[in-house]
Amino acid sequence: MFGKEFQRKYALTDQGIRNTKKGTFWTVIVNLIVMGGMGILYLLMEKYMAVLTNGEGLPKAGTFILLVLVFVILSIVTHLQQYKATYGLVYSEVKSVRISLAEQLRKLPLGYFGKRDLADLTETIMGDVNRLEHVWSHCLSYLYGSYISTVIIAIVMLVYNWRMAVACLWGVPVAFALLFGSRKLAKKQSEITKAAGIQVADGIQETLENIREIRATNQEERFLQTLNDKIDYHEKTMRQGELSTGIFVNAASVIMRLGVATTILTGTNLILSGQIDFMQLFMFLLAITRIYAPFDQALALIAEMFMSQISASRLNEIYDAKTAEGADSFSPTNHDITFENVGFAYDNEQVLRGVSFTAREGEVTALVGPSGSGKSTCARLAARLWDISEGTIKVGGVDISKVDPEVLLSDYSMVFQDVVLFDDTVMENIRLGKHGATDEEVLAAAAAANCDEFALKLSQGYATPIGENGTRLSGGERQRISIARALLKNAPIVLLDEATASLDVENETKVQDALSRLLAGKTVLVIAHRMRTVEAADKIVVLDNGKVAEEGTPAELNARKDSIFRRMSELQNASAGWSV
Repeated sequence: MFGKEFQRKYALTDQGIRNTKKGTFWTVIVNLIVMGGMGILYLLMEKYMAVLTNGEGLPKAGTFILLVLVFVILSIVTHLQQYKATYGLVYSEVKSVRISLAEQLRKLPLGYFGKRDLADLTETIMGDVNRLEHVWSHCLSYLYGSYISTVIIAIVMLVYNWRMAVACLWGVPVAFALLFGSRKLAKKQSEITKAAGIQVADGIQETLENIREIRATNQEERFLQTLNDKIDYHEKTMRQGELSTGIFVNAASVIMRLGVATTILTGTNLILSGQIDFMQLFMFLLAITRIYAPFDQALALIAEMFMSQISASRLNEIYDAKTAEGADSFSPTNHDITFENVGFAYDNEQVLRGVSFTAREGEVTALVGPSGSGKSTCARLAARLWDISEGTIKVGGVDISKVDPEVLLSDYSMVFQDVVLFDDTVMENIRLGKHGATDEEVLAAAAAANCDEFALKLSQGYATPIGENGTRLSGGERQRISIARALLKNAPIVLLDEATASLDVENETKVQDALSRLLAGKTVLVIAHRMRTVEAADKIVVLDNGKVAEEGTPAELNARKDSIFRRMSELQNASAGWSV
């Protein structure tokens, strides 16, 4: 019952399966004990009926009081155990699932996130896990526990009187057959509703992220109308889903409750024919109330179980994604970065083809070329943020595809064009480059990256919060913080992707001077569009259409009349004289 297929269907961990088994066990015990309470009521009623019909004396109250006390104590103990097994353990399961999701996402290559929408991932981690949590705690144990306890009670009833048992129980399998028969419809509607909900989340995120551009182009009304349409459609799909599910759930509930009528009719006929007496009918009527009661909650939530399988499949999609793994040690002979016939495809679109070059330790190697030629892709592949499709990338003779990315990245410092900052102080954003760095180390790196110029002018200096993703800073200030992080880490390999793109000429010169001093002896891979920023590089690798078109020193490439690098430099020099 609780095998691997069940575990995958509801995205349970191994501990979650054990928790479900415990919850099911205690649900069975609770249901049987409550049924035992009905037995006490039956015995009491039987004694009083004997008084009324046979003139017997009143039964002694002591025995019944003792039975009731035992029942109450057992009921309290078992209900507490059931609550702990269903709710208490499930809440820890939610924590485990979210942590395991975070661990899985941490191990995934960057290419995975390029294919997934941020709002979609957020919905999976938050919304889908919340939906599954409700199923784990409110439905699974109760439903399967009710199945088992009902089977046990049904066997006893069938042995006692099979006609009355059938009259009581026939509605249960019919009701559940109806519900499970509607599962495909519920699943399809759930997929539509989920997709509509993600569209709403996407729309909200897109509007918030681009609010400046929306206002600047006077597009508020159009964007808000589009967002309203998405919300209306989501609401419509939710109504349709709840209506279609509600019809089947209510129909199943009515069918199951028809068992009361058939029990009374069958019992009346059997009483009239002398096959049973009134107390036996009364006993089955008591039993039927307890048989149906556990299913009341399950019927209301079984549709949620069907919908939760969509959420579980979304979680499983993340769990099934191929992670970037490797050895937990990295001991290269040096820090030369070597590309050997590297190919890379993104969504079946070939980006790099047979790329081969070496960025040597102690040198600055610049990757240049037209937009879309694969420069930034090479930088990300060099750090194993993505895994290559073919060929080999080595650092100091070690194939980086064999090294765990987290271990590998301890030797890398990176400054990319898209700077990511946290809603924290300037000091703490820089300290991310080296965990546990002292204030003196942070301030030294900040000064080298020319952060003093703006940070000391802030209201609280380096202790000033900078807002979400550094919204209170300019683009150049944000990029200098990113450079300071790289300088603070002081790793033997430094990747700079348009690291000075947002700086003015004066600050660009200052940062380049700092980089020249502090990056001495390191393997430096620079990606730049402006040719003048790489004139001092030791080596230039020119990429064109995903291939290495030429390589050499700046002087060597400029000396070639047909050089792409020379042509790009001449074009940029010509454009420098343009004025309004």
